[in-house]
Amino acid sequence: MALALFRRRSPLGGPRGGAGLVLPLPAGAGGVSRTVTDPLGHPLGGADVTVTSTESQRIAAQGTTDPYGMFSAMLPPGNYSMMITAEGLQPHRESVDIVPDAMLPMADVRMESAPQLELPPPGIWLFDPPHTAIRFIAKHVGMANVHGRFTRFDGGIRVEHEMERSSVEVRIDASSITTGNKTRDNHLRSADFLDVENFPYLHFASNRFIYRGGTKWTVQGSLTMHGVSRTVGLDTTYLGAVNGGYGEELRCAALAKAELHREDYTLNWRSMLARGIAVVGPTIKLELDVQAMYRSHDTPTPPE
Repeated sequence: MALALFRRRSPLGGPRGGAGLVLPLPAGAGGVSRTVTDPLGHPLGGADVTVTSTESQRIAAQGTTDPYGMFSAMLPPGNYSMMITAEGLQPHRESVDIVPDAMLPMADVRMESAPQLELPPPGIWLFDPPHTAIRFIAKHVGMANVHGRFTRFDGGIRVEHEMERSSVEVRIDASSITTGNKTRDNHLRSADFLDVENFPYLHFASNRFIYRGGTKWTVQGSLTMHGVSRTVGLDTTYLGAVNGGYGEELRCAALAKAELHREDYTLNWRSMLARGIAVVGPTIKLELDVQAMYRSHDTPTPPE
């Protein structure tokens, strides 16, 4: 694991090669630094950097570049793989050999523009349940995270010639919630939470696709849960379209995330906490890892 992680600008105007970057190295540790720039050569802040041990395949250091495009880490000696990623740019990967008691010379990494992903052709795309996941993360009484998912759902995407006019709809069987704990799952299905007897489905229907640049979109729509509808914006990353799968079907994929507030849909969280039944916290992170298969331009918009 990393002994330390730094993101700072050099306090000294030393020569290139890292002489101006001063990092205190623990005995036996080594260091690596990179200055990351965009395709125009400007400092690129906010790029994601992950350093992985080649031997153990474990992440040894992880962070983002500072406003000056700099990233530095101190690591045990060994061989590492460094991956640098940023929205709209091609990922950069390199091998790094860390030696004890030495800071490797500073090096520049100039990121290149990524090729634009071709949008899926117009028509109806049905979700493929075996390759689609609807997951959520919530706090367990303010402590550890609870990870869960819904196992039964149907839906799809209608892609229009103008992508902004496209739509997506999904219906989720509320009783299919699972967190790996039977007692908790039964409680989540009860009237304290989802109340599946009275509200058997969660339903999302979009009303707007908003382009954010690169592969990023916001899919805005209405989420109905527990009999209450609220506007939700899904932060969506389009992952591309390929011919693949068992029948070489045309498929597209996307990853969408949102943050929900349980008080918008269910009983008051504070009153539930006072009653000793708040097994999950008030904020829930929702993630949809979607793979959809192309059908035809005249297929009815799912679900029926």
